[in-house]
Amino acid sequence: MEIVEKGNEKIFNENYFIVSKTDLKGRITYANDLFIKMCEFSEDELIGKPHNIVRHEDMPRAVFKLLWDTIQAGDEIFAYVKNRTKTGKFYWVHAYVTPEFDSKSKKITGYHSVRRAPSKEGLKIIIPLYQKMLEAEKSGGMEASTKILLDALSKLKVTYEELLLSHE
Repeated sequence: MEIVEKGNEKIFNENYFIVSKTDLKGRITYANDLFIKMCEFSEDELIGKPHNIVRHEDMPRAVFKLLWDTIQAGDEIFAYVKNRTKTGKFYWVHAYVTPEFDSKSKKITGYHSVRRAPSKEGLKIIIPLYQKMLEAEKSGGMEASTKILLDALSKLKVTYEELLLSHE
């Protein structure tokens, strides 16, 4: 498993996947070895903790609202996410998050996330967009941040997922 550190950034090999599962409240119930190595928390420090233990302060809250609204509605989503490690480093992921369903009742029982290394092309688009969203969030809250995202998507005539997948 190849992990490279460039300054404060950690980068993992594009052939590997970070995997985690959470309960309905977002508490981690499973973390694979790569997730543990990338985030620098031990398995004991992760299991039972909110997944936002790795949330980086550079991430717009509006992106997480979009993510949670989507998966709680029973749909899957792709998202670019910047995570923070235990020691303050960071790493980017291209996340695929999906709800898990009870086979009989069809009710959501938890969430499953598989993350891979993001493309450099995708990051060139996402990083400045997220920076604009964060700035808007500081003065106008999540509503202003969401407007930045929706305006950018409208201008490009794509959905958030289409934006991400078009730069892979």
